[in-house]
Amino acid sequence: MFSNTSVSDKESRRIQRIGLALPIRIEGKVNKEVAWSEITRLQDVSAFGAGFNLNRPVKRGRLVAMTMPMPRQLRCYDYMEPQYRIWGLVRRCIAIKNSIDAEQYAIGVAFIGKHPPLSYSDNPAKLYEIKQLEEQGFWQIFEAPEKPDERELPKELRRHSRYQIPVNVLLEILDEEGNVVTAEMTVTENISFGGASVFTSLNADVGSFIRLTSEQYNTTIISVVRGKRLGPDSIPRIHIEFIDHFFPLEGIE
Repeated sequence: MFSNTSVSDKESRRIQRIGLALPIRIEGKVNKEVAWSEITRLQDVSAFGAGFNLNRPVKRGRLVAMTMPMPRQLRCYDYMEPQYRIWGLVRRCIAIKNSIDAEQYAIGVAFIGKHPPLSYSDNPAKLYEIKQLEEQGFWQIFEAPEKPDERELPKELRRHSRYQIPVNVLLEILDEEGNVVTAEMTVTENISFGGASVFTSLNADVGSFIRLTSEQYNTTIISVVRGKRLGPDSIPRIHIEFIDHFFPLEGIE
């Protein structure tokens, strides 16, 4: 006897992640001037999201564009196009080791639709959060607040406090494959849970990836250069944003 397939059964199949090693191009922006792209392979995919590995970290809450030969039964538009181009919100970025002992990053994204929000054009570095799943199969998003209300968080998790203290750090500029190009021992000008201003003579362009290591606080963090400037003391600084986790500032106060 044949049974009818309910809508919920169909949606369940669409939500289920399928392991497909299809090629995928990922494109992102650091800001309006600096963009990047990388070709990799899917680890798994559904109608609502995908997982893949990248050689670079991407901060949770950032938007990326993806192009891939998506199976038609998982698409929400462009059913007859050979390539499916869709935007996604990064929900997970975890450092992993690949087969040659190089560091990669396991990325998980939620599909948000054929186009990014208008606010993305004004500021590609803006962070977003998921609100709910829409009927057409995309995740509805909203802009993450610049200064979120953190009154209910423990003091050590409040991200916008910046401490004007020198922390000894090792800065290592990384290339596209995650290899160290050059390095320098230096100190921070100031530091917070989410980023730092660091004195440096390194020629680090905006958008460059830097690995910051502090022996004092027993931590290593992948960071991206957001700005650079020459201070009134004629010493150059770079402003970096921490990507894969916060700096452990417990006990600094």
